[in-house]
Amino acid sequence: MTTVAQPAPSRREQRRRRRGGVGSAIVGVIGELLITAGILIGLFVAWQLWWTDVEADRFQATVSEALDAELPESPVVVAKPSEGEIPVAEAPLDATTFGRLWVPRWDTGEPYSKPISEGTDRATVLDKLGIGHYEGTAMPGEVGNFALAGHRQSHGKPFYDITTLEVGDPLVVETAEAWYVYRVTDSLIVSPRQTDVIAPNPADPQAEATEASITLTTCHPLFSTRERYIVHGTLDSWVPRDAGRPAELSPEA
Repeated sequence: MTTVAQPAPSRREQRRRRRGGVGSAIVGVIGELLITAGILIGLFVAWQLWWTDVEADRFQATVSEALDAELPESPVVVAKPSEGEIPVAEAPLDATTFGRLWVPRWDTGEPYSKPISEGTDRATVLDKLGIGHYEGTAMPGEVGNFALAGHRQSHGKPFYDITTLEVGDPLVVETAEAWYVYRVTDSLIVSPRQTDVIAPNPADPQAEATEASITLTTCHPLFSTRERYIVHGTLDSWVPRDAGRPAELSPEA
């Protein structure tokens, strides 16, 4: 059986085929670049949402161990609240870890506690050390507003469960001087520009502070920096460090 010879393609047809081949190659390259970009974005998200937690948790555990070596002994017994003059320490140097925040509401089989360090710089404090103390705000136990900041997502996410806090919940601050027990009074969502939430008297920013208060601040909602979630509290009691620990940290509390 004989075959019929195919006619040679015209020059126009040859140019069309060359253009089609070049176009396919370009589409192929773009497709590969998009796939690579997708992989890189996926790796970045995994790093941001998972690996930064791993790194921060490890480092903050080391920081907490070092703090244990520096803080005076505190007997593991329940002590009655003191009625004496409340001890107040001077503000430490920037990025210095000086205490811990204990939140019984956030216990998960193990007591929840995170180190507190001076300052709110992201690179040196919030991303690395955990909870930061707003420079210039009150120290624990002091009349005024002891204001704290922390991540809600990534880098250890110390304030991840902030929306679960309820009015009356204890927020216990541990320092070299004492244990300070604050009680949650309210929570609210504000714009990042609303800085009066960390004023000395957050209930009335134009008025002078008359009591010791605490404020927790973090980003809101999750995976966004559009707003800030705020929790306020006031000092309820305190326990001298050498006397023991507050009843709020007892397993039976």
